[in-house]
Amino acid sequence: MNHVSGHGHGNHDHSGHTAMGGAPWRMAAQATLHCLTGCAIGEVLGMVIGTAAGLDNGATVALSVALAFVFGYALTMRGVLRAGLSRRQALKIALAADTLSVAVMEVIDNTVMVGIPGAMDAGLVDALFWSSLAASLVLAFLITTPVNRWMIGRGKGHAVVHAYH
Repeated sequence: MNHVSGHGHGNHDHSGHTAMGGAPWRMAAQATLHCLTGCAIGEVLGMVIGTAAGLDNGATVALSVALAFVFGYALTMRGVLRAGLSRRQALKIALAADTLSVAVMEVIDNTVMVGIPGAMDAGLVDALFWSSLAASLVLAFLITTPVNRWMIGRGKGHAVVHAYH
C-alpha cells in the first residue's frame, strides 16, 4: 500500500520517490532512453566504422565504447549548456549523470555483440550484424532502466540533470 507521508520517508512521497530510494519507472525509462540515444549513436557509429575499416573485434569494441561515451556526454551537455552553465560545469554534470548508465549499457551491448556467433564478423549489409546490434541495444535499455531508477531515487544520475531543465 502507498500511503502519503508528511516526512517523505513513507512508501511514497509527493516527489514520486519511494521509501526504498527508487524512482518512478517512467522517469527511469525516460532517463535511460535519453542515455541510450547518445550511447546508440556512438555504438552504431563505432561498429560501422570498425566493420567498414576491417578493424579487429577488440579495436571495433574499443572505438564503439569511446564514441558511446562521447555522444552520451555530448547530448547531456547540450541540454545543460542551454541552461546557461559553463562547459566545465556541464561536463561535471554529464559525467555524474551518465557514466554509470553508459558503462552498464556498453557492457551489455558489447557482450551481446561479441557473444552472438558471427555478429562481429558480419558485414554491414548482413542482417545478422544489424539484428544483433538492435538486440544488444534493446537488452542494454532493459537492463539499464532499473539501474537508472535506483540512481534517480537516490538523487544521482539523471536526477542531477533535471535540476537544470
